[in-house]
Amino acid sequence: EPLDELVSYVVDLWFDDVAVLTDEASLLAALRGAAAAGNAQVLGEATHVFPNGAVTAALVLSQSHLTIHTWPEYSLANLDLLSYGLVNGAAIIGHVERVLAPSRINATRVLRAVR
Repeated sequence: EPLDELVSYVVDLWFDDVAVLTDEASLLAALRGAAAAGNAQVLGEATHVFPNGAVTAALVLSQSHLTIHTWPEYSLANLDLLSYGLVNGAAIIGHVERVLAPSRINATRVLRAVR
């Protein structure tokens, strides 16, 4: 992916077993592992657990960010990645898919021009 482009991935993941959607530690570990798999450098992280158990987790990357938000009531997680070209976005999404094992996934890759 060229350095003069921003790459954005918008990913919807559906789960038969919603337990992962309220597991803050597992979700954060999945994001950390995904960042490593995609050669992204993590600068910081934050999480929040909502009253219904939903989790938002965010990694600030030197290349931009990787976030996930879960919706246990819909058996759904939304993952977003915005990065410069040195990050392997496909590897990041692939890692999340392998580790979290959704029953269904819809990933959209969007090129966002810098120039």
